[in-house]
Formats: sequence, C-alpha cells, structure tokens
Amino acid sequence: MDLKPLARDERADLAAFLETLTPEQWEAPSLCEGWRVRDVVAHMISYEDLGVRDLAGRLAKGRFTLNRTNAVGVADSGALTPDELLAMLRKRLQPTGPTAGFSGLIALTDGVIHHQDIRRPLGRSREIPAERLLLALRGALKSPLIGGFWRGRGVRLVATDLDWSRGSGPDVRGPAEALLMAIAGRRGIVQELSGPGRQKLADRVEKPPKNG
Repeated sequence: MDLKPLARDERADLAAFLETLTPEQWEAPSLCEGWRVRDVVAHMISYEDLGVRDLAGRLAKGRFTLNRTNAVGVADSGALTPDELLAMLRKRLQPTGPTAGFSGLIALTDGVIHHQDIRRPLGRSREIPAERLLLALRGALKSPLIGGFWRGRGVRLVATDLDWSRGSGPDVRGPAEALLMAIAGRRGIVQELSGPGRQKLADRVEKPPKNG
C-alpha cells in the first residue's frame, strides 16, 4: 500500500495550521527538547531530496548519532524565516528521499508525531484522521529510531477511542494519540494514560537512556 498520499495530506494539514501561527508562536518551545516550533519544521523538511551520498555526509557530520545528525539538518535552515520555512514545506509535501521509505510510512509517522509536537504546547488540539493515527502507531512501534517497541515492551497498549491494542502484559489505556506520543518518548504524556502498566511505561519515557 502506498502511504505517501496520506503523508502528503498530513504535511498539508500541518502547513495550513502553521499559516495561523503568530511570529511569537513560531519561536515557542515544542515537545522536542531544545527545539522551537520553527526548528521542528526545519527538521521535518531537512531530509527531503537527500541522496545516498548527501545522507552519508550528514551522518558523518553528525558523528553517526541521531540527535547530532538531526541537529545538523536544523542548523542548515537556522537562518530561514517562518515564511521561508513554510514555503519549503509546501514545496515538499510529497515525501522524497529517506522519508519516502517503507512506502511513505516514515514520512507519515514523522509527520503525525511532529505535528503534535507543535500543537500540544500551543494548546491547539485536533482530531487526527483515524487511518493516519493507526499507521503512525504502527510506524512508531517498528522504527528503531523512534524506539516505540522498546518503550512499550512488557505492557499491553490499549486505545480507548479506536479499535486498537498491541503487546502483552499489564494494560496501559488511553487515547490513541497519547499512546503514540508516549511511545515516541515525549515526556509528560504518560500522566494522561491509565492502567496497571502505566508506571512501567513511565519509567522508560520519563527517564530515557542517554543517546550519544
């Protein structure tokens, strides 16, 4: 199944939302530690159009650690204005390069999570289309870069608003979006969940291992 159209829709929805933000909101902190809203947008488009050699060069520049490699891409767009970042996002709605991997699942998962990274701190909730949300949960659990499988192991994740559950062990229950953001490692989200497995999940989300 080609998921790139769904990823494109998610990016288009994000672009429409970003158009409503004030200059101050573009500078507001996101859920990504140390990143403002503008930094998250820069990150999302920073891998588009990268060929194998370009990607290898960025990895080398980032000393082959995820956080540093991501920071390189953000720094490259550091001088761009919000309008310029928005224009770049609109030109890159269709996933290309590394984000088009796994039929677009990488771009879709990344898009849904980062959209919420921006919206949540701004207090701007939304209803994520169920198909996109379910696929993002799958992507987060599969991706070694996101680490959802590691955080969610040993518990049973149960969505209370969608027909979805995964894993085995004591239940962790809550809205599918909150489950997604928790297994994606976003701090402060586990408190929105319930169930006997919540503390086990919290121990992995709130005190993650050091990464490079």
